[in-house]
Amino acid sequence: MALLTQTQQDYYDGDDFGGYQFISLETIINNFTVAYVGENKIIPKVRRTDIAFHAQRAMQELSFDTFKSVKSQEITLPPSNTMVLPQDYVNYTKICWVDGNGIERPLYPTRHTSNPIPILQNSNGEYKLTAVGDLVINSDTIELDGEYKNIQVGMRVTGPYIPIGTFVASTSNASNITTITIEDNNGASVNPTIPGSATSIGNVDTTLTFTRRNRDLVLEEETAVVVENLDWNLTDFKITANATGDITDVKVGMLVSHDNFPVGTVVTNVSGTTIVVSELPDTAVLTNGGEVTFISTPGNSTAWNNYKVDDTNSTDDAVAFNHDTDIYDLNIGQRYGLEPQMAQGNGTYYIDNLKGLIHFSSNISGKTVILKYISDGLGTSEEMVVHKMAEEAMYKCIAYAILSTTISGQALIPRFRQEKFAAVRQAKLRLSNVKIDELTQVMRGKSKWIKK
Repeated sequence: MALLTQTQQDYYDGDDFGGYQFISLETIINNFTVAYVGENKIIPKVRRTDIAFHAQRAMQELSFDTFKSVKSQEITLPPSNTMVLPQDYVNYTKICWVDGNGIERPLYPTRHTSNPIPILQNSNGEYKLTAVGDLVINSDTIELDGEYKNIQVGMRVTGPYIPIGTFVASTSNASNITTITIEDNNGASVNPTIPGSATSIGNVDTTLTFTRRNRDLVLEEETAVVVENLDWNLTDFKITANATGDITDVKVGMLVSHDNFPVGTVVTNVSGTTIVVSELPDTAVLTNGGEVTFISTPGNSTAWNNYKVDDTNSTDDAVAFNHDTDIYDLNIGQRYGLEPQMAQGNGTYYIDNLKGLIHFSSNISGKTVILKYISDGLGTSEEMVVHKMAEEAMYKCIAYAILSTTISGQALIPRFRQEKFAAVRQAKLRLSNVKIDELTQVMRGKSKWIKK
């Protein structure tokens, strides 16, 4: 039950307008404990944590199709043509952009494209990262035939004359050439084993294959940045550059590829001339003597790169036409077979749930985009409220759930199942907010005469 504890003036001076129509989840739990739990009551004994669990589950389930739990976000779409899904996102109800008059232009999902994970392939189409290396006898240094920024410290190296169990120890890049050193699993240097030879075997095409340590496929990199003149110490998680401009392309989440840092080290923050990483190095490098490769994977797929630059659905006045004009009257027969879901100029989108991004077509770039979505009602403590028209449904859902999980309550399950369904149905009807006058106004259109 709810009691007014503030004056009318206090209400209008505050900022919680309309809050009286809701009741908090904490109050629901307290009320349920008083009314349903105790001696000679439906539930003789139950822990409060059990009530809280079933109350949250009931709130989640009712939020999906009973409560008015639609939330919204508005952003200006960046050049990447992507929007990050909200923290408490469960599903969307509508996605649109806003024109100059404030009118929402609905966007429609496209089912004919996606952003799959791009797998790295060599020139032969094989799922391998290969490079031609110049092996030198009694040397753990190998110069490759080009620049390979996606070769990371810790990768396995296989090929002719390379012992089994060899890994990349370090990488360096100069004059568009990548040079690596190799080591075994214990960190000891490894030299190529060339039977019957004691001299350099330079100028011989020796194909090396690089794979990830866990044997997973190598993915194409989105960005690979080589930064020189860096320094770091053993007690700080920071890498320092000479100037801010040297690390502008380094982003949070990038992998750090260097033999001084453990495999799997990532960038956690970039500020000014400082890069913060997740792991401490095992060797200090001072006086700007370090070169580090920062890698971001996986990259964007070809499908997404083509989709985000396509302008066939452009709403620009110079390219798009008003579909309501007679410009299409001369296109005799050219609109037959048109797919209705694509017969609009507002634009399209698709949701990549794996990466948590909404991808938009190119004509939406720079526009104000609105996402209306459903939350489970448990995102924050302020959201954990129930409309009073659905309060009884919450009690019935909690009671049915608790009785279903107790041996002593099995006899009452049929009764409370029916009461739960009835209460939820009643809550849906109440929250549907159908007004007779509004319905009558809409139905007046049925009497309109249509010329033939």
